[in-house]
Amino acid sequence: MSRDILRFCRGCLMIGALFLGGIELALATNAPIISGSYDVVRSKALGAQVQVRMRIHLMNRGPSEFSIQRMTLWDFSHPDKGGSRACALTLPAHAFADTTQDFLVSRSDYQHWKKGFRPRFVLEMAGPRNAAGKPTARSTVVVRLDRISGQEGN
Repeated sequence: MSRDILRFCRGCLMIGALFLGGIELALATNAPIISGSYDVVRSKALGAQVQVRMRIHLMNRGPSEFSIQRMTLWDFSHPDKGGSRACALTLPAHAFADTTQDFLVSRSDYQHWKKGFRPRFVLEMAGPRNAAGKPTARSTVVVRLDRISGQEGN
């Protein structure tokens, strides 16, 4: 009788462990590999546009390093002229990197950010390198940035 109870308890524990492992795996696959936050360091009105200097904090939750070659600020329907910047930023696996970039954005997009909308960045990255040391392909990742809490744009 006690063996039956032990067998039953062991079976329940195994089923529970599989269930919890499945939940953890499901949550991990829904989390973005790259996430980030931003702080508007400086803004300057230029007619219908605003020149914005942003401090960007990117976090890599993935198992491999990313080599970011271009950042494009792409809000709403299209990227604004001046919304794309070449950069050389390495984002190590399970680590973070900070960069400061200048962008030209429309005044309306900037006003939306002040109201709580989150800017969207398209990061263009080099793929794995071939034997000659050149990247074999490029990939892109879209990242929605959160405003660093307590910060207000100028």
